[in-house]
Amino acid sequence: MAYESPTYRVEELIDEIELRRYEPYLVAETLVPGPLERAGNGGFRLLAGYIFSGNKTADGDSTKIATTTPVAQDRVGDQFRVRFMMPTRHTDESLPTPKDLRFTISEVGPQRLAGYKLPRSVVVQGADDPLSKSGAGKILKRDLREPYWEGKDRQVG
Repeated sequence: MAYESPTYRVEELIDEIELRRYEPYLVAETLVPGPLERAGNGGFRLLAGYIFSGNKTADGDSTKIATTTPVAQDRVGDQFRVRFMMPTRHTDESLPTPKDLRFTISEVGPQRLAGYKLPRSVVVQGADDPLSKSGAGKILKRDLREPYWEGKDRQVG
């Protein structure tokens, strides 16, 4: 199942890194006290309540709002802000009114962010090709990356 995400265009590609220009979009957001994990869980539950009928439409009913990505979380002072993107078909005026007033609807303005293009394939090493490990038994990631970066003039990671 594909979820709607913020609209962007790639302005520049540097190896596997995309420099993206994001269009403005609406979010439902709340501030939650920390620690990080508790704040994320509490904020997520509050906002999920809104999109899963914890709201009131103009005719007094409640409605479900489509799930989108990403769910964003960042630190604001000693609290954490948790955000759900709202579907682009909605405007501030067309979104249903929240029953819980501990969050707000706001607009995230245009922004330029970097995104990493995920690999399209995974190579699994067999028993005849063991993973390189350190003396402490940890897998040596640089040895795993070496074949991928071979012949490239720029390496990330």
